[in-house]
Amino acid sequence: MHHHEDSERLASYTDVLAGELPGAWTSTYHSTEHQQDLADLSDRVWDLDLVAASLAEHPLRQAAVLSRPDGVQLAVLDRHDGRDGFLIAALALRGLPDEAYRGVPEPNGIVLSDDPFLGAEQVAGDLLARYEAALAQVRYNAMGDIQPSQPDRVVLTWQPDGGLATATVGEAAAAVLAANGFVRDQQTGIYRLTGDDSTALARAVRKTGRQLGALGIDTALQHPSGRIAPAAAPPATAAPPVTATPRMSAPRVR
Repeated sequence: MHHHEDSERLASYTDVLAGELPGAWTSTYHSTEHQQDLADLSDRVWDLDLVAASLAEHPLRQAAVLSRPDGVQLAVLDRHDGRDGFLIAALALRGLPDEAYRGVPEPNGIVLSDDPFLGAEQVAGDLLARYEAALAQVRYNAMGDIQPSQPDRVVLTWQPDGGLATATVGEAAAAVLAANGFVRDQQTGIYRLTGDDSTALARAVRKTGRQLGALGIDTALQHPSGRIAPAAAPPATAAPPVTATPRMSAPRVR
């Protein structure tokens, strides 16, 4: 069990660290009473090196999380090796599919100095740069076969799970998609329409196409290689399908 001073030390350290990192960061402390939060953090630690090894031997009893408005998060953990300082690890983002992490090297965590000012320099100069590079690749992978839309054209891409997705631009198109059941992923900006009823999906496609057409926006249906689309005719204004972008294929390992 952690002593009160150990808890205060971790929380205080992370508060200072948040103020010294580039950009706007907030700090949240999780005590041993927050078992669900700690379990979630353990599952999301994006590391296959020293932090993963530490967690394998020492389940989380406390942790502090640094968060940035764009969803980026870092976890600060105890070291358990009798030395001063802490461990810090990147956290995998919520809302992105596991497939997006395939082939992306883990931005493994580092050991932090017990001086939070020096620790901030370590994070900014090492971990944060690797973390953001890895996230850029993951976000790109999350786009998969989805082609970016244009102000006068929305490309709807059939997904392997039978749903539809589009990376749209423009408030007018976004409003039409939302009105027809598409849900925007806050991390990627991708709009997705899911469901097991292909007939209902086909109706949604036709309705979406009519409403976009009324606004002068064309709709194109894209069928990734190997997928058989449901029996639904594209809207009358649909443009020819575009070529899909290949997706990373190596398995993801946390």
